[in-house]
Amino acid sequence: MTIQVTITANGRMSLPADIRKRLGLSAGGALLVEETADGVILRTPAQSIAHAQALAQHYAKGKADASVEAFLARRREASGE
Repeated sequence: MTIQVTITANGRMSLPADIRKRLGLSAGGALLVEETADGVILRTPAQSIAHAQALAQHYAKGKADASVEAFLARRREASGE
């Protein structure tokens, strides 16, 4: 879905109520703004976490040493713990 919103003189814009409702956004809710070469992406924090997890899974696929546990073990070993 593509919609057009207007940016006010002070830089604010309003998301339509049906979009806010679907995303579970209320007054004071947070959106993360990501600038890309193609434009701007708005994501909720939960969407951003899911996106980051999907990217991590994609790049770590088949690499046993790409886990957090493996990283921490390497750090402990390097520091002599």
